[in-house]
Amino acid sequence: MPRLREITATRYVNPLRTGGSVPGVVEADDLGTYVLKFTGSAQGVKALVAEIVVGELARAFGLRFPELVLAHFDPALGADEPHQEVKELLEASAGLNLGMDFLPGAADFTPEIAESFPVDPLEAGRIVWLDALTVNVDRTVHSSNLMVWPTLGVAPPKLWLIDHGAALVFHHRWDGADPAKAYDFRHHALGGYGPDTRGADAELAPKVTEDLLREILSLVPDAWLTDFATPDEARDAYVTYLLARARTSASWLPTDFPSRDELAAADAKRAAATERGRPAWLKRVPDLHGKPPAEQDWSRHVG
Repeated sequence: MPRLREITATRYVNPLRTGGSVPGVVEADDLGTYVLKFTGSAQGVKALVAEIVVGELARAFGLRFPELVLAHFDPALGADEPHQEVKELLEASAGLNLGMDFLPGAADFTPEIAESFPVDPLEAGRIVWLDALTVNVDRTVHSSNLMVWPTLGVAPPKLWLIDHGAALVFHHRWDGADPAKAYDFRHHALGGYGPDTRGADAELAPKVTEDLLREILSLVPDAWLTDFATPDEARDAYVTYLLARARTSASWLPTDFPSRDELAAADAKRAAATERGRPAWLKRVPDLHGKPPAEQDWSRHVG
């Protein structure tokens, strides 16, 4: 497995405000454009570890995931950033950060797009299986962390995976982490496609080997592995957990997914219950924040 390329940011373009980590778009010395995930974000370096581990597992499974690079960043590039909180984030992120190749014009995989976008059940099953393996419960119907690209008619659009910083929840509390624990994936973004998780399990579980996991963990900079006495001990812990989880997939394999109609009915019921609980004066207040799907800006890459 090749090492992650190293690039140096040469221009800070703008922040992306659609997610809690506030990544930024930068141009680099290799003439590429990247979405930078910063070490100074509230999620810290563990989010960057998760991005590498889950993203490179996705790539090893044949799923589409943008190239990752190690990105050197000088906060002086953001000296003209007008928002103080973003400027403080940049100032706290000097040095090595994580970049993801920018997908120009990519569209968010939203429920509106999902209504007419075909996804093969086995491909859906592979993505769900990856998320279950890595305990990524942050790919939901309402926040898919999936992109459709390309969208300009050059080629048939495909699903691309992004944003795995919330995965690997076990590394926030190693004590008591149970590799056989099952999590609720009924509201997965691809649940409505009838994911063939059993087929994915038969295909992917044998691919999760100690050698593969060690290759992937070797891509993580030592400075981002701080939970144990040495970086190698931290790598051992990740390898041990993920290998054990892959071997116990029968205990956590998601197989129960509501249909799209069932999800829509549940959303309608929840919305009606919320509306009943609102005071009369609040029911008359217009929604000043939401936009119909046709007016939304699909230009963002990650959140």
